[in-house]
Amino acid sequence: MASAKTIVCPSCGFRNTLPLVNDRCVSCGAKIENLGKRTLSRQEEIDRRYQQEGFSPLWFVVSLGIMGVLTAAIVFGIPMVLPAFDFEGSAGMVVAIPVWCAGGILVGLVSPGRTFIEPVVSAFLVALPTAIWLARSQTVKTMPSFMYVLLAAVGVLFTLVGSYIGERIQLGAPPRTFD
Repeated sequence: MASAKTIVCPSCGFRNTLPLVNDRCVSCGAKIENLGKRTLSRQEEIDRRYQQEGFSPLWFVVSLGIMGVLTAAIVFGIPMVLPAFDFEGSAGMVVAIPVWCAGGILVGLVSPGRTFIEPVVSAFLVALPTAIWLARSQTVKTMPSFMYVLLAAVGVLFTLVGSYIGERIQLGAPPRTFD
């Protein structure tokens, strides 16, 4: 009886049996390209390991849900339950930045393949209404409007850093070669 043909994932080293589903690794979800194409050098494989493959609408929707729920729970929900934690104005934006970073890390950890742009776009879409709502609801802790825009941009930047960190944790160290 012939053994099943396998292909080794260049990202995680897992031995996948052919045929592949959607040309993706079963273990890490990385895209495995056609072997008939140009063979990449070891350095090119390492360089491509952490690059975004494309924009995934599914993971955009998932990350939008995660960012929205985390922002609503922390920035808006906690003050409703515990009035001592009133995240209005600048305090709300300062709390939202690590929430978006944590959301980026979470999406980076759970998403298959390399998807770190989707959380950034979703954080941008969540940051807009959050900044507007916090600017309109400020009473005591007032801050100029441009600071809300600046802090929202910092939050989106921290989301990019967080999602990249999550992807790096998920992928782990590059597989070792014994040349």
